[in-house]
Amino acid sequence: MARRSKVLGLPPEVRAWLDQALAEGNFSGYEAFEAELARRGFGISSSSIHRYGQQLEKKLAAVKASTEAARAIAAAAPDDADQRSAAVMSLVQTETFNVLVALQEAEEAKPEARLKLLAKAAEAIAKLSRASVNQKKWETEVNAKVKAAAEAAERIARKGGLSASSVAEIRKSILGIAS
Repeated sequence: MARRSKVLGLPPEVRAWLDQALAEGNFSGYEAFEAELARRGFGISSSSIHRYGQQLEKKLAAVKASTEAARAIAAAAPDDADQRSAAVMSLVQTETFNVLVALQEAEEAKPEARLKLLAKAAEAIAKLSRASVNQKKWETEVNAKVKAAAEAAERIARKGGLSASSVAEIRKSILGIAS
């Protein structure tokens, strides 16, 4: 098993500084970071900092790409009822279930390791369940508001003398917002 990175053992404030400095330095100049850490009392080689920097750079790139993709999708296909979140949660729930099944089938794993993984999975499932409940609550609230708006528009349109077909078209258009 690989040794734990010395960078991960740094105090949180020093690691936060290193993370920011790596990002601002465009993930280069590792010798300078080695010297600065040594000045602060931490003996970590530039190659160790480089390995850590590569992992951090990959994580930041993944987050940036995901954020940009989410913005592009949101701009191209608005989703007031948050159906995309429901779909993502469903996908994550399915994958979590598949992992749990695989974990149960992995008899060669040590019991304490399996228990630790199950505890982490249970925590993730609990968080996902809360998110799912909140998403459904939000969806219900949005649908109720859209329905109320459709009914109000229908009353106003009828009162204003619009034809029944025009009123039906307005109602259909408003209710289509939540779909």
